[in-house]
Amino acid sequence: MKFALFMNMERFSPANSMQDVMAHMRTMAVMADEGGFETLWTAEHHTIESTISPNPLQVLVRLAQHTDRIRLGTAALVAPFWNPIRLAGEAALCDHLTGGRLEFGIARGAYPYEFDRMTGGTTPREGTHFMREILPAVLKLWSGDYAHNGHYWRFPLATSVPKPLQKPHPPLWVAARDPGSFDWAVGIGANILSTPLSAPVAEIGVLAERFRTACAAHPERLRPKFMMQRRTCIYDRSQDWEKAVSYIVDHGRYFENLMQNSGTVTNGFPEAVPFKTMADHGKYDPPAIRDNLVFGTPDEVIPKIEVYEAAGVDQFCLGLSFNLPFELQIRTLRLFIEEVMPHFAARERAVAASPPAAGGA
Repeated sequence: MKFALFMNMERFSPANSMQDVMAHMRTMAVMADEGGFETLWTAEHHTIESTISPNPLQVLVRLAQHTDRIRLGTAALVAPFWNPIRLAGEAALCDHLTGGRLEFGIARGAYPYEFDRMTGGTTPREGTHFMREILPAVLKLWSGDYAHNGHYWRFPLATSVPKPLQKPHPPLWVAARDPGSFDWAVGIGANILSTPLSAPVAEIGVLAERFRTACAAHPERLRPKFMMQRRTCIYDRSQDWEKAVSYIVDHGRYFENLMQNSGTVTNGFPEAVPFKTMADHGKYDPPAIRDNLVFGTPDEVIPKIEVYEAAGVDQFCLGLSFNLPFELQIRTLRLFIEEVMPHFAARERAVAASPPAAGGA
């Protein structure tokens, strides 16, 4: 199993400067690159200071200037917010400017607050249909001249300029949670981005089963990669858990505002809505968060991550963007690199060195 890092630039107060926010993300990217992470992922969001990334392709180009090996992925571009020609060209240029390190991830979108402002009332649910139309169009634009006459977009003969550096194109990833999205993504040859969100550990198995079912339904396709992201915080002492969990509990009040349109947003800063107004505030129970998410000391999180490995996850992704103070993000990443990753690397070396099982013809 490989490891990845998910980050957004985020501000929860005008007192936090964009210069500091950008510097923090650059520092984390360099640490992940030097520490042996496979991929750094960042999302697309608009009009929200708590998730600053109006064009993640620009963010990845900047991070490419400060890193050498780590893959750079969009998790994810929001299909209804793009034109196919623009998306194909900008992504292809990003692939060149990152030296062929782009991982192209796309999604239907999530926040109703954003959809109300970006699409004139289209819902995230309808975003699925945008995604299923735009991704095949982008692939055809990357391959040559193509005219499109679809439900959401129409244009005469055109092509992507430039074409991607990677051939035939950057690796494709689709954000998926429902069975239909898993099946569609695997059927077109895309890898899977998924997350159990704040659900209990059993949700890992549910998502893994959807992945296995989709793969079995498409034997004509090579098995794609399966990435799963979970919010993570690693600390030195077990008794530090309450302070660490408090940050994600507080962050939930901003997140639910944007998901449910249940509060106000002033000059880009979401209001932290009261817990009693949240549709499912029980999922923010502190002990449940500690147990379900990847929170703990290095010794405590290793068996948690082994659950993902056993479920067939190819890439476990640390989610660190939930108003976690920068010093705790740094400490989490440092402890993960120095005390968690070596455990899995040692097991991988042991498996590689073991003799093959007896038997066979």
